[in-house]
Amino acid sequence: MPTPPEDREPEEQRTRGREPEDRELSPYTGWTRAHWERTADRLLLAVRPHASPRKGLIGLPGPRPSWSGVRSDALEGYARTFLLAALRAAHGDDPHGHLDRYAEGLAAGTERPGGAGPEDWPRTTDTRQAVVESASVALALRLTRTRLWDRLDDRVRQRAVDWLLPALAPSPVDNNWWLFGLTVAGFLQDAGIETDRAAATVERSLDRVEQWYLGDGWYSDGDNRAFDHYNAWALHFYPVLHAHLAGDRDLLDRYGPRLRAQLDDHVHLFDGNGAPVPYGRSLTYRFAAAAAPWLGALTGHTPLTPGATRRLASGTLRYFLDRGATDATGLLTLGWHGPYEPVVQSYSGPGSPYWAAKGFLGLLLPADHSVWTATEEPLPAERADTARALGPTGLLVQTTAADGLVRLHNHGSNHVGSAEQGEDDPGYARQAYSTRTGPTTAPDPADNHFALLRPDGTATTRGPATPLGTGPGRAASAHRPLPGVRVLSATLVHGRAELRAHLVLGAPEGTPVRQTGWATHADGPVSQLHPVHGYESATTELPTGATLQGPGPTRTPAVHGTTSGPEALFVALVSLTAEPGPATVSDLARVHVTGPRTLEVTWQDGTTARLALYEGPGADRPPNRPPRRVTAATRAATAKVAAAVPTMTMPTPITKRPLPSSDQS
Repeated sequence: MPTPPEDREPEEQRTRGREPEDRELSPYTGWTRAHWERTADRLLLAVRPHASPRKGLIGLPGPRPSWSGVRSDALEGYARTFLLAALRAAHGDDPHGHLDRYAEGLAAGTERPGGAGPEDWPRTTDTRQAVVESASVALALRLTRTRLWDRLDDRVRQRAVDWLLPALAPSPVDNNWWLFGLTVAGFLQDAGIETDRAAATVERSLDRVEQWYLGDGWYSDGDNRAFDHYNAWALHFYPVLHAHLAGDRDLLDRYGPRLRAQLDDHVHLFDGNGAPVPYGRSLTYRFAAAAAPWLGALTGHTPLTPGATRRLASGTLRYFLDRGATDATGLLTLGWHGPYEPVVQSYSGPGSPYWAAKGFLGLLLPADHSVWTATEEPLPAERADTARALGPTGLLVQTTAADGLVRLHNHGSNHVGSAEQGEDDPGYARQAYSTRTGPTTAPDPADNHFALLRPDGTATTRGPATPLGTGPGRAASAHRPLPGVRVLSATLVHGRAELRAHLVLGAPEGTPVRQTGWATHADGPVSQLHPVHGYESATTELPTGATLQGPGPTRTPAVHGTTSGPEALFVALVSLTAEPGPATVSDLARVHVTGPRTLEVTWQDGTTARLALYEGPGADRPPNRPPRRVTAATRAATAKVAAAVPTMTMPTPITKRPLPSSDQS
């Protein structure tokens, strides 16, 4: 349908840079609150031409619908941009009339839910994805209650309540989905609607998620070892924001310190150029990674100064916008920089990228708050080299100040559907990730992967990794690539240098093995891989293709060897750096293998480290954790979910779209 003139942003206003940079206040990014407001308006104006006549659905264009179908996708387009509009108008400044449009859409969408008309919303009882979107609708209504909800016609309010209420039931998916009911309940409590039932949902939801808290600011996303950005943008986001909006001091005292602990680690995952580490799933949410730092500033539970908070958030937003996250019409695309199908799960549709609206949470803070008025400060990756183990996750972060680059070594985070000898998910199964590389995807060889090679030349997968512990500058894990074969792996880091060691146990004599390094573009950082022990002396390069950093070709270094005896040790030095003219990685360390399972490394600055590859208990949960508090209501609800939903695991990855997962957000 033709777009009314008022629904189009004037061409001269679409030109980025119309808002001048302020390099005195923001020496790192140049951005101020005005840039955030301007960007929010641009994103909201860009979706207007795709709204239904009465604005109840926003059906955005895209390469394909999600597995929930086009009507659910159009609800997603409405709900997620409604949250952005609510944040943009939080302090009464709504020059484009965003809230009026979403109020009209709320009335239209709830008029005949479950119908087939051009405005009709799917019911949460019929379409599970609608449960996810109910949380965005409820949170937007909560944030704008006096400006929008309280001014609605009584009949519209009742229809909206009727649509939201089923979301108070036990979650149909046993992971972060419990927090969507919590979010709906929080709004209903604030509005004085079904308060007892809402309170029960809050308690049940928090009790369930409590079972996955492992300490040091980290949750698993269900009964598993899946650690990713959902920790920050969901598992902390919803409980802490609910406690803050409810003014519930007891809840905030419980969850606020956890957020602070999470942010202590989270801040180290951002490159000096603003990029968050691309690992895990739902990477198309992009700058939603800035939501938790804003939340810390909003609640006071943060280790970051106001200037560092804004520098992180503005850097992340600019990183994506400057690299083509929006198309020529201003719409967010399914991908990372621009469109990139391999990071898109089958649950994602054209409206999914707008979960990035959470990254605008800082607009809840008034213009005179110190987070907007303080001078920007550098990120940890820009200040000093860091080697930091991330709580109980088995993840080890390595940053270098010379280039601001961040690397994340993985010795314990697994895809929910990971199985021994099964297909790997590139978002979880790599030995390492960085802010400026891959991962590669099938049919290309896996980057940062240690494999046994079968007679036909195909490589084994990693499957689930059992963490064997972390320490200063190190992490270790074990996995079973083949029946009867066990591999113990460890990473030691110092500066930009990495030492990767693998002990292969039980493989047939003469089994070929291969270690790959970082996959890089010609104009990207320098990837180095040097054989130390067990490998042949030559390093080869494998031709690989596109990654989320850009189209191919890329090149991935590799070293090869063969097993000898029942225990075979393989050691290599690895480096990824953006420093100009870097020295070879073999100059960064001297390695002395002292035994069948032991070695000693002397780093370039003279410091030393020792490594012994022995299998410990590998417990999935840290010892001496306090007992969980689980109410009878939670046990009953969990049992109901288990009975109703036979499997909570994610489907096997699809070769051409290698980052699928469960029907989650």
